[in-house]
Amino acid sequence: MDEEKKTEISSSTQEIIEEGKIYAFFGYWGILFLVPILAKKDNDFAVFHGKQGLVLFVLEIIVSILGSIPYIGWFVIWPLGYIFCGVMAIIGMVQALSGKYWKMPLLGGFAEKIKI
Repeated sequence: MDEEKKTEISSSTQEIIEEGKIYAFFGYWGILFLVPILAKKDNDFAVFHGKQGLVLFVLEIIVSILGSIPYIGWFVIWPLGYIFCGVMAIIGMVQALSGKYWKMPLLGGFAEKIKI
């Protein structure tokens, strides 16, 4: 009986993941983080990745603002910040399409604190 419950739970979880994959994928495309958050409010998988996309989008805005500082911003903050954001977005998209809950290093904790 316990095995049947585990199978039901895992199949329903898998169903939720399959349904939310494409929405979760769009969560890492800048302002499109709104797609999973607004279109799939009831899908935990899509919202999880959407919240991470929101945190990544806020970081991109901060990097662009700090990147306008002469010299240090132009040659250090802006390039390193956008490389970091780009790498996190690509990894996030791959993980979303793979159906995995992936917590971004350094930023994942902020995303978990967001209540939607």
